[in-house]
Amino acid sequence: MSPDHGRTQPTVTDRLVQANAEYAAAFTDPGMDARPVLKVAVVACMDARLDLHAALGLELGDCHTIRNAGGVVTDDIIRSLTISQRALGTRSVVLIHHTGCGLLSLTEDFRHEIEAEVGQRPPWAVEAFKDLDQDVRQSMQRVRTSPFLPHRDDVRGFVFDVSTGLLREIDPQR
Repeated sequence: MSPDHGRTQPTVTDRLVQANAEYAAAFTDPGMDARPVLKVAVVACMDARLDLHAALGLELGDCHTIRNAGGVVTDDIIRSLTISQRALGTRSVVLIHHTGCGLLSLTEDFRHEIEAEVGQRPPWAVEAFKDLDQDVRQSMQRVRTSPFLPHRDDVRGFVFDVSTGLLREIDPQR
């Protein structure tokens, strides 16, 4: 079968694959190591409005970027941070939530709705929240108390304002 699989219109994925071909045609291996130059891991929401490299003044190779829905610290985020620190030398963790996050309007009922639709409840928690600042504090606490992470002293949390582009630091003690 042809690469278009019988479709008459290109898909978004087709467009991305074409863009990659153009990128690869001019690509030269920068010769970088997988270890981030700045020894920092940034955990953030997957929201498409967050251009983390631009917002933080980062270049390719500066950091590890770990993203999920909400930017919450889950077991899988701890797994990634553990690998980032223990195998790849990061020392600092920056946590970024943002205004207008979709998890502000979800609840754990989301899992029940999925169960009603497909006949099986997802094994994961939605990790929805009502208070951005408090959820950033909880995420900072999860990182700071993880026994798997050897570097827990430089953990800072922020809320990114999607309207202004500014970060607001969250006091972990409130």
